[in-house]
Amino acid sequence: MILVTGVSGRLGGAVLAGLRAAGGLATAGASSSGDGATARLADFDRPETLAPAFAGVDVLVFVSAGYAEDDVVLARHGAVVRAATAAGVRHVIYTSLAGSGERLTIALAHRWTEARLAEAPFDVTVLRNGLYAEIPAGLAMAGAAAAAAGGVFTAPLGDGRLSVVARDDLAAVAVRVAAEAQADLASGASGASGAPGASGRHVGRTYELEGVEAVGGRELAEALAEALGRPVQYRPVPLGEARAALTGLEPYQAGHTMSTFSNIGAGLLEGRGGHLTAFLDAPRPVRGLVVASVQSALAGQR
Repeated sequence: MILVTGVSGRLGGAVLAGLRAAGGLATAGASSSGDGATARLADFDRPETLAPAFAGVDVLVFVSAGYAEDDVVLARHGAVVRAATAAGVRHVIYTSLAGSGERLTIALAHRWTEARLAEAPFDVTVLRNGLYAEIPAGLAMAGAAAAAAGGVFTAPLGDGRLSVVARDDLAAVAVRVAAEAQADLASGASGASGAPGASGRHVGRTYELEGVEAVGGRELAEALAEALGRPVQYRPVPLGEARAALTGLEPYQAGHTMSTFSNIGAGLLEGRGGHLTAFLDAPRPVRGLVVASVQSALAGQR
């Protein structure tokens, strides 16, 4: 059986839906709000819930725990690894962070988790996901009102660009890897029943799933112009100005946000290529997603 964690979130939910749509697979979802009927209860902050949730699971799609202070994320992820070991899970697929994000503050927890998984007795596949297209889409939406009023889009991105990928594309990759991992276990092609790393298609593999399209301030201004139907120019703003505007966020959220801005401005988040097109013939166009998001937000304000 395949179990997907975090199914109350958008990525985990999309992975579970994709697996069920594929048909012929025994699947289940788990979340911190699981009721035992529609989803198993697997609360990363309550380690005692994890081993029962993982009982009978062959392939675990371990969706990372998301934003929190580093010590909280490490405690959550460590508990998952220990529980998967105790429950006899045979193959864990972990949603990590793309290599281009190595200097981001969120990278620490992902790399620590990869190291703990490498030490575990089960087979492992790491999906190093690129940053979501919702990040630049959110920036564009935040600046839409000002762009509509004055024809200027401001953002702390300098001349840098960010390679991003549609969340649904990442879910599609996870669906394929999980389904094939389960098939390999059923056919005896994986090493999980003996020594990990034997011959399963995805055993011991790390896939870089960076986006194939990069966007920066100018591209976002062009997307806003298309959505608004009027010319929009991009004007960079200093990081200090952006930091001062980050009100109402938790300290770690502000830190992660500024880290992302700094890395984009330094030109460090533009992808270097990877495995996405090996799984998907045609990744979703990022610019189209940004335009659609802005148009939807504007329509909701009317």
